[in-house]
Amino acid sequence: MLFLYNIAQLLLVLLLWPLIAVVIAASPKYRSHIPKRLGRGLLPANRPSAMPGKKTIWVHALSVGEVTSSLPLIRGIRETFNINLVFSVTTRTGYKLAEDSITPFVDRIIPFPLDILPVVRHFVTLVQPDLFILVETDFWPNLLTVLHNKKIPALLVNGRISTKSRKFYRRFGFFFRILFNSFSALSMQTTIDRENMIALGVPENKIYNLGNLKFDTSPLPEKKAGLFDRQQGIRIVAGSTHRGEEEGLLLAYRKLKKHWHNLSLVIAPRDISRGKEIQRLAETLGLAVSCHSQRFPNPLSDLFILDTIGELAGYFHTCDIAFVGGSLVDQGGHNPIEPAVAGVPVLFGPHMEDFAEIAEDLLAAGGAIRVDGADSLFRTLERLLDDPSFRRTTGAAASSYIKGKQGVIDRHLELIRKFL
Repeated sequence: MLFLYNIAQLLLVLLLWPLIAVVIAASPKYRSHIPKRLGRGLLPANRPSAMPGKKTIWVHALSVGEVTSSLPLIRGIRETFNINLVFSVTTRTGYKLAEDSITPFVDRIIPFPLDILPVVRHFVTLVQPDLFILVETDFWPNLLTVLHNKKIPALLVNGRISTKSRKFYRRFGFFFRILFNSFSALSMQTTIDRENMIALGVPENKIYNLGNLKFDTSPLPEKKAGLFDRQQGIRIVAGSTHRGEEEGLLLAYRKLKKHWHNLSLVIAPRDISRGKEIQRLAETLGLAVSCHSQRFPNPLSDLFILDTIGELAGYFHTCDIAFVGGSLVDQGGHNPIEPAVAGVPVLFGPHMEDFAEIAEDLLAAGGAIRVDGADSLFRTLERLLDDPSFRRTTGAAASSYIKGKQGVIDRHLELIRKFL
């Protein structure tokens, strides 16, 4: 299987090489990023494992979401084990966030290698990991095979199988069964994720359900962000929204604003490049709006577009009500844990398939409210605003649910200890 994968990879590179070269040459981000992912600058003299007497753990996160999830685990590893800790990231935005948040806890941050066999061997030789930990996703056959052949254990942590991924994995089960079985252990977020992995043919004794790493996210102090600070009044934060959701939010906000004059709204689109699009939509509805990325935001705005990376979790801690995007439209929803950690009421739509177990548990605990559409969203917001006691009780239930799920990092550290 790996032979066919590498032959197909080689043929594609040979066939598309002129186009690949043009794309890399024409794009500054690719010109700087691709050589690093091929190993440029990864020198043996700089490898952390050159330090005698210490083992090396290599932790990998795909992008912004995985970097955020990995932070409490990275802190736990640093505090528990006397090891060299190398952290890799695939995307440029994820790499920037890692530099800002992960740097104090690791010995080195590196780009993730392209899954080309000689490149992967080069990275593994220079990093010399004693343990490889993959956070959530980013499965690459050559890397996992090289680690397996060198008898370097690989762990999957915070594993999750979305509805879309499950269908894809089943369609190509012959391939993914081999891929997942190359892990020494797989820690899944929920019992549903564990059952889905077993259904793919992975032995039960390899699969753990240790919980979601974000359950152990430390509460954040209120974020300081200039005009975006809440000085007074009530704030709603809508996180990771998709096209088709913002209009309902904006219409509801406009109606609510007539009664609650001290109300403000922050919309954080899943795709931050849509910031200007949402700003234009808001302006057509007669709303004064500013984007976080603007150099000079409108000081009269009480509607803000959070079109920057890595700041949403902080904003949940400045709000009174949170809405989880990707749930009013058929996108599977996004993780409701971050707003629940902030101890505020969590609202989401009917499409929470990718976080079904957590969403249902949060509803059962009384910390979340499901809305069916734009009208239901408006009525629910109106009730929460009109009844501060109900708002506080729902937020407290969300916080209590999170506290009951904590201890995830300690359970992961025990699993890690088995492979060091």
